[in-house]
Amino acid sequence: MTIDDALREAAARLASSSTPRLDAEVLLAHVCRVDRTWLYTWGDRELAAEQAERFMALVARRVEGEPVAYLTGRREFWGLELETSPATLIPRPDTERLVEAALGVATAEKGRLLDLGTGTGAVALAFASERPDWQVVGTDLAASAVRLATGNAERLAIANATFIESDWFAALTGRRFDIIVSNPPYIAEDDPHLARDDVRFEPRSALVAADAGMAALNWLIRMAPHHLTRDGWLWLEHGFEQGPAVRQRLARTGYRQVISHRDLAGLERVSGGAWEDGDGSAG
Repeated sequence: MTIDDALREAAARLASSSTPRLDAEVLLAHVCRVDRTWLYTWGDRELAAEQAERFMALVARRVEGEPVAYLTGRREFWGLELETSPATLIPRPDTERLVEAALGVATAEKGRLLDLGTGTGAVALAFASERPDWQVVGTDLAASAVRLATGNAERLAIANATFIESDWFAALTGRRFDIIVSNPPYIAEDDPHLARDDVRFEPRSALVAADAGMAALNWLIRMAPHHLTRDGWLWLEHGFEQGPAVRQRLARTGYRQVISHRDLAGLERVSGGAWEDGDGSAG
């Protein structure tokens, strides 16, 4: 079986995917330990029997819906190749809006950013790569996620990001940050999307929140002022219909300059505000 033959067969089997050819190319490049450009150049090359077997086994798992990022153990985010794990969410392009929002207010030469629920470390590492003179801290409740994010930082040689195990702010008593970001659980428990596509395989604890998906968002809005410097910013990723509720809660709590940013599909995806009171109290 040639490379071109394998890709055609795999793409046909993956017809139910929204990106069948791309999925096939990424999986075969992973098996062959090459980039996708190499596949285009050497399409008439014969695959070794072991490569063909491994590739088709991965295709079969993808047909069942298993995410490509879990099958390869890799995902690109902000131009950084990150190791992934079924213990963490898969970094998605829309979450790059969270990085952009943080960079937009990181105007000082130096500062401190906190990424709550860091998972793979995607947001923290993307920001740290753009602001090497800032100190970046990522926290996660899962020790496995902390190890994964730490490994990603070491492999990418990003020295200004560190990761610690913490239940939100629990391990950060007395520490304040100029920017706090988070992509918390925000999907309602009865949301039908939980039974579809890649989401079926991702950790439910990182996806689902009570109160129609608003519980974690509301709690973070309330607690973040205890860890923000004066004029410090809080940025939160949320569901595409939650923007008005998040902005309302931010404004009622006392944040100023409240604003939302839209994702690649034009949907409200990230909202935030500045905490100008400076005393750490919130309603």
